[in-house]
Amino acid sequence: MTETRPVGGGVGQVEGRRVAVIGAGSWGTAVAGLLAHNADVAIWALEPEVVASINERRVNELFHPTRQLPERVTATGDVVAAVSGAEVIVLGVPTQFLRDVLAQLVGTIPPQTPLVSLAKGIEAGTLMRPTEIVRELLEGHDPGYIGVLAGPNLAKEIMAGLPAASVVAFTDHDVAERMQPVFTSAAFRVYTNDDVVGCELGGALKNVIAVAAGMAIGLGHGQNFLGAMLSRGLTEMCRIGLALGARAETFLGLSGQGDLVATCLSSDSRNHHLGFELAKGRTLADITAETKMVAEGAKSVGGVVELAHRLGVRAPIAEMVRSVVIDGVTPERAFQEMTAEPAVHELSGILDARRVDAVT
Repeated sequence: MTETRPVGGGVGQVEGRRVAVIGAGSWGTAVAGLLAHNADVAIWALEPEVVASINERRVNELFHPTRQLPERVTATGDVVAAVSGAEVIVLGVPTQFLRDVLAQLVGTIPPQTPLVSLAKGIEAGTLMRPTEIVRELLEGHDPGYIGVLAGPNLAKEIMAGLPAASVVAFTDHDVAERMQPVFTSAAFRVYTNDDVVGCELGGALKNVIAVAAGMAIGLGHGQNFLGAMLSRGLTEMCRIGLALGARAETFLGLSGQGDLVATCLSSDSRNHHLGFELAKGRTLADITAETKMVAEGAKSVGGVVELAHRLGVRAPIAEMVRSVVIDGVTPERAFQEMTAEPAVHELSGILDARRVDAVT
């Protein structure tokens, strides 16, 4: 039976506002449902069957077949038509496909239209974050209007109307504050931040840690080890973030620690699920073939490790995940090799960065 409960629960509509969501995957669809309480939403879907199912039956048959979307959501297969006249554009395309989609939009978006990225990954080859891809492709777009939405937001729970919180980050804090009421609903609380680098990296890096957490649970390593994994993973995220100019405190917020905990502990997380199945002896190809959703952690881990090497930053958990996902090492052996390495100072890399900050 189709669930008709409104996605998120509205706090009052803003008449005349039009928002475009580019990408009708699991999370893009959930965000479209949230936005529809405050605006008219045009969502672009690659699959014709998704366009038809949303317009005809108010459901996304591929990703949320039992959850009904609000009437204010309409779908289109024409990406240019989707953004036409939009006051806000939400980019819900996975990182590895974002460049190709944006190439179709060059010259169509006014330079001070807020662009909000939902992607949580690192582009293979270029090692760019999604907002960096946006700046490169949409040359001339005001950088203060390019931001991210990130936090502990499992799409399945958002679609069910369960309470959640997130952070919207723009370097121009005035823009972030303007975006708050666009995304806020009775069940979805939105905070602001101006550390775009930190918020964006938190979402990307926690996916890699979540694959490791899923493997640890699948191997039966226990809660003590899982607690250690999350703690050391957060430290690893901070080290990489600080080296790229992010603030350490951002990783203690919703887009860092919050997203890390939710993604690592939930079996509804595609990255957790991937790690768990790998620990059971299944191949990456078999696991990815049975799901329609992209596990960004597996797609990004090669780039994360390469980025850490370029920065001279230790990233043992990312290295371990890479050895399983890319090199084919068994999870058992990968964990053994990682834990055999000598332990360092708990805050190694973070303390050094703070000392540099204090001097400069």
